[in-house]
Amino acid sequence: MAGSTETGTEHVAEDGHEHRSRWPLVAAIGAASLYLSVGLVFVGLDLVPTVVPLALGVLGAGGLVAGLAGWANEAFIADYLQRPGDSSADLYATTMILFLVSDVATFAAGFVYYAVIRAGSWPPAHLPPLLGSLVVVNTALLLASSVTLHYGHEALEDGNRKRFLGLLGVTLALGVVFLGGQVYEYYEFVAVEGFGIGSGAFGSAFYGLTGLHGLHVALGVLLLGIAFGRALRGHYTPERDTAIRTTSLYWHFVDLVWVVLVVVLYVGAAL
Repeated sequence: MAGSTETGTEHVAEDGHEHRSRWPLVAAIGAASLYLSVGLVFVGLDLVPTVVPLALGVLGAGGLVAGLAGWANEAFIADYLQRPGDSSADLYATTMILFLVSDVATFAAGFVYYAVIRAGSWPPAHLPPLLGSLVVVNTALLLASSVTLHYGHEALEDGNRKRFLGLLGVTLALGVVFLGGQVYEYYEFVAVEGFGIGSGAFGSAFYGLTGLHGLHVALGVLLLGIAFGRALRGHYTPERDTAIRTTSLYWHFVDLVWVVLVVVLYVGAAL
C-alpha cells in the first residue's frame, strides 16, 4: 500500500494505525490443502477414501482463490479512487518478473521428468493421437488472447478506455474458452481413448504438465476477471496501470509456456 510500511501481514498506514490482514493466511492454508489433495491422488488413494482428496482439493482451491482475492482487494482495490498514484509500479512489475523466473523452475522439473521418459523405449503404451484440431484451435485462442491483451493495454495508455474495455473483455473470454477446450480434451482422452493420469509414466507427465499449466491459466483468468471488473468501475488510467502491467506479464508467460508444451508434449510425442 502506498504510503505505508508492512511487517508480515500487518500494514502501518500514515495515520499510525495498524491493519492486520487474515487473507494471506487463508491463501496459504488453501494452497497447502490443494497440494495435499494432489499428493493423495498420486500416492495415497490406497490409504484414504477418494472423497478425501476431492474434498481437500475443492476446499483448498476455494481457500486459495478467496485468500488471493481478499488480499488483492485490501492491497489494491479498496478505496482505489481515493488513493494517490502508483508510486510502486516498478516494484510490483519487478516482483512479478521474479515470481515468473522462479515459476520456470516448477515447469522445468516436469520437463526434466518428461526427458527421462523419452530416454527410454518409445512410443509408450496407451498413447492416443495427441496432435489434433482441438490443440491447434486452443493454441490459436491463447496466442490471440496475448495479442488482444497487448493492444488493450496500449489502448489504455493512449487514453482509449472503450477500446481497452473491449479488448480486455475479449482476452478474458478467450481464456475461459481455452480452459473449456482443455477440459473437453481431457474428457476425450479419458472417456474415449482410455488415456488417463494412470496410463503409465507418460500419462503422469502429460497430465502433470498440462494440468499445472491449466492451473496457471485458471489463475490468469481470475486476474483478468478482477481487472475487467475494476475497469468497469472506472479504475485504471494511463498513469495508473500497474495491475494491467503485472497481469499482462503473467498472461504472456502462460502463453509462452503453452507453446513450449505443445512443441514438446504434443508435437514431440508424435515424432
